[in-house]
Amino acid sequence: MDLITVNYFKTPVGELLLGSFEDQLCLCDWRYRKMRERIDRRIQDGLKAVYETGESAVLLETRKQLEEYFSGGRKVFDLPVLTVGSGFQKDVWNELAKVAYGTTSTYIELARRVGNEKAVRAVASANGANAISIIIPCHRVIGSDGELTGYAGGLTAKKKLLQLESDGELQIEMEFGKEQQ
Repeated sequence: MDLITVNYFKTPVGELLLGSFEDQLCLCDWRYRKMRERIDRRIQDGLKAVYETGESAVLLETRKQLEEYFSGGRKVFDLPVLTVGSGFQKDVWNELAKVAYGTTSTYIELARRVGNEKAVRAVASANGANAISIIIPCHRVIGSDGELTGYAGGLTAKKKLLQLESDGELQIEMEFGKEQQ
């Protein structure tokens, strides 16, 4: 069986589980999210591979780019990404990837962009199943009323990511890898 190389990465807003498969990033997701087992099963089954803790060039570059993002120095990611999901999910994630840094979209807007305005709930479900958080920016999707809605990393993390992207500063007292004492 093939291997997905995985490791954990603590960010200022929560811990991520990173994974690479055949020199592509296939996982950048919140370690403690509610759907953790379901997401992991989908990725492992879809790639016919199992997780093994380790290191890869893709994971090193992912951590570097995420550190640049959190320090306000990166607005666009340049990583080889491999999404694992249904055709519809991939369509939604492709549209999500087009939501620019510092902007937001709504579920209805995404549904229109994938060609089915009535698929708002399916779009929201695909958004929630995104396993490449931050890089495929599901945190940039808000409710039609402008309110923050569910996020795998939690609403506090979502708010902080949007705040970072709106003013370039992260308003929390943490360092990469550990909380300040």
